[in-house]
Amino acid sequence: MSEDWDAKTVIGHKRQVAKVTKKDSDINAARRANAVVSTDKKITSGSNKANQGTDHQRIAKLDRENEVAPPSKVLPSVGRAMQTARLELKFSQKDVAQKVNEKPSVIQDYEAGSAIPNPQVLGKLERILGVKLRGSDIGSKLGGPKKASTST
Repeated sequence: MSEDWDAKTVIGHKRQVAKVTKKDSDINAARRANAVVSTDKKITSGSNKANQGTDHQRIAKLDRENEVAPPSKVLPSVGRAMQTARLELKFSQKDVAQKVNEKPSVIQDYEAGSAIPNPQVLGKLERILGVKLRGSDIGSKLGGPKKASTST
């Protein structure tokens, strides 16, 4: 068996792990050693740098362009129809609110036309006030229960 005294055996040598550094001197040293160097520019958020302002302005402009329209409000005719029907029945807003199991502020918002329409609440209000609040003929009286037709 021939032994080669010039052969080099390394035991327990750690493999090279990628090093993350922020210093230019470390990057230049790695380049001089012919090591593989990858540089990534990290965009820092929350810093008060001057070049960040234009980025935020551009993003805000994109957000404004993609805004969703606000939900529609109750028509003013619905509020007027509710108010006239309520006054004909001599109910206060609080009375109507108790009958439909809602807060008085909800009734006030519907009458003022500032509420977002909820079909369930409108249905309850129609039954209590006896007035149509949805559809094309808002403010017209609701018909009574339909009479059963007798066919002989």
